[in-house]
Amino acid sequence: MATFNKQLDCQVLKIDQKNNSFDIQNNEFSIESEDLLEEETKLQNTPLTDDLVKVYLREIGKMSVLNQKKELELARKVKQGDPKARQELVRHNLRLVVSIAKRYLNRGMSFLDLIQEGNLGLMKAVEKFDPERGYKLSTYATWWIRQAITRSLSDKSRTIRIPVHMVELLSKLKKAIKRLSEKSGHTPTEADIAREIDVDVNKVKEVIQIMESPVSLNSPVNSEEEGDLEDFISDNDNFSPECLANGILLGMNINKALKCLTLKEAAVIRLRFGLDCGQERTLEEVGKILGVTRERVRQLEFRALKKLRQPGACENLKDYFVA
Repeated sequence: MATFNKQLDCQVLKIDQKNNSFDIQNNEFSIESEDLLEEETKLQNTPLTDDLVKVYLREIGKMSVLNQKKELELARKVKQGDPKARQELVRHNLRLVVSIAKRYLNRGMSFLDLIQEGNLGLMKAVEKFDPERGYKLSTYATWWIRQAITRSLSDKSRTIRIPVHMVELLSKLKKAIKRLSEKSGHTPTEADIAREIDVDVNKVKEVIQIMESPVSLNSPVNSEEEGDLEDFISDNDNFSPECLANGILLGMNINKALKCLTLKEAAVIRLRFGLDCGQERTLEEVGKILGVTRERVRQLEFRALKKLRQPGACENLKDYFVA
């Protein structure tokens, strides 16, 4: 017997694996809004949704809407300590949890686990909800559901724990890097990212440092294929946000290394090796850009490389060297 409830007061769904039958308990579910009905339709048609989730969505989608008067009545009973009213109020908002949980797919937890954690947040919201303040439970519960899911993601989905308050910012930063990269065609600077998500540039630096999620190269690809991750070659045409962040860190370390050079020497190195745009240039091309002769470019390059070969000059780049 596989149980999708984690000992919650409101049991949602049980599957009898032996006879392949479904036991839906507490049948009075309801939809939160027309938007949630639309979200269910989208989820039903995506490959990310397994059979268990589809059954769950289909069953809770059969129920009627809980109107405002009934919600207020149940909420007042909850404040008086009525456990049945609490269970009913939770059940009538389960679709809200699904709608929020889907936004956190592909972050290290399964959809069912995300829904489970969201249900815990919903239960806490129902307990703390004050019906006399004039706003709907769904408005109040949204924060508790998101908090429960993001806390679980930070605790369970990473080898190195990320503080809860950083999870949302981490998500925004990844999206911003991808968006800016697609728009401009090159890796955005920390200042660009900071402006895009409206935070201090130092906070961007802090988040970039925790973006890397360690994965063992000995991890199996899946249960059906032989071989580990190290046996496969990644698709270099599509860079992940983590790879883009790595590029930003590399750029920062290159900038540090070039500080030992004069401005003209640094410009020659950047142009010759394509450090800014990825396009390497000839001595003649660099000379035309800087307004100097080909020979002068060669001299500046020789002098710059000699400085960079000094002990400690490229210390920050040693982890990027390929043997």
